[in-house]
Amino acid sequence: MDYYAYRAVDPEGVQIRGVEEGEDMEAVHASLAARGLYLLSVRRANRFLVDLGRSFRAGRVKRPDIIELANNLAVMINAGLPILTALGDIAGTTENRYVKGAVLEIQRMVEMGMSFSEAVFLQREIFPDVFTRLVKVGEETGQLGRSLADIAEHLRKMEDLAQAIKRALMYPVFAIVTTMGALLFWLAYVLPRVMTTMGEMGVKLPLITRILLKVSAFTQSYWYIIPLLPAAVLILATTGKHNRAVRYHLDRIKIRMPIVKLVVYNKLLALFSEQLRILIVAGLTINRCLEIVGDVIGNEVFKKAIAGVHESISAGNRIGESLREYPVFPPLLVRMVDAGEASGNLDEQFAFLSEHYLKKLDDISEKMGKMIEPIVMTVVGALFAIIMIGLMLPLYDLISTVGRAR
Repeated sequence: MDYYAYRAVDPEGVQIRGVEEGEDMEAVHASLAARGLYLLSVRRANRFLVDLGRSFRAGRVKRPDIIELANNLAVMINAGLPILTALGDIAGTTENRYVKGAVLEIQRMVEMGMSFSEAVFLQREIFPDVFTRLVKVGEETGQLGRSLADIAEHLRKMEDLAQAIKRALMYPVFAIVTTMGALLFWLAYVLPRVMTTMGEMGVKLPLITRILLKVSAFTQSYWYIIPLLPAAVLILATTGKHNRAVRYHLDRIKIRMPIVKLVVYNKLLALFSEQLRILIVAGLTINRCLEIVGDVIGNEVFKKAIAGVHESISAGNRIGESLREYPVFPPLLVRMVDAGEASGNLDEQFAFLSEHYLKKLDDISEKMGKMIEPIVMTVVGALFAIIMIGLMLPLYDLISTVGRAR
């Protein structure tokens, strides 16, 4: 579908501008007219510029902003306030102008007759997928306040986890960056001058030193490639995300790579358990829960396994038996689900599993720095050992030559 930029007037006579996604201009006309808007003009918009603008807008909204919004909405709705009143009060006190603009737009859409979940979906570049889906579930089940409270709690857990991982990675990243900076300085500035002086003195350079000189010459000539490499990797990874097969293999690598898998795999299991708990408590069937979780899990390997589990359950198999067919689900999870299915307290079992994997992730994040530190120190030590050997061998030959001359 294409993007279309429009200018319109709402029922109150206020002129508004926006971007609408649609198959063609007629579909956009129909969609906007259904919202009660009188179109003044509409034209095809540049997809790249629209995506860029939405990405910038999304980047200005942080997870704590969404947590605060969800929590405040939950409190107000549970207290009996109408959704329009709650949205108006929140818009008046929100500091982030991007969140405020989104809330005001949602309020306007709801006033025009759109459901709250549909209005939130139109702001999906700001709100995470789990937010839009659980809001819809809350509306369908008549438990919007509870769904918003679950959203706030879920996002808070994810934020705490993200901050813990960042703190754990701070030292290794700092060590790697500073070490690579020092290494490049040695290769590009110090080593060539030292080796040039030794060459003029007639010292025969050993193989390891000649290799280092080649690397140094390459670094001096093509230094601009070094900062471009991370950018190229990022571009390739971003481009590859549009290909499902590439995404599948990248996601498979993530859950198998040493150390990385400790974080990624346990995070996926925590998300799987937490979201199933929320959806089951909301009253959805297990088949519908698996459909939603499969869409929001964010990992193609898990998505494929969840789709297989869904098919197996639809064919009449038990949930535990269906999960056991896929190795991505560990024995603990399968056993707990088996027990929950037999006793009828599946939501409690998923709550236990969610807390278990989140606690495991928290422990891993605390120990991650200690796990990575020996690897970093080994790599750094090996690199500098090679440089020192390459530098000291010709110095030793020089000293020996001067000693024999005396």
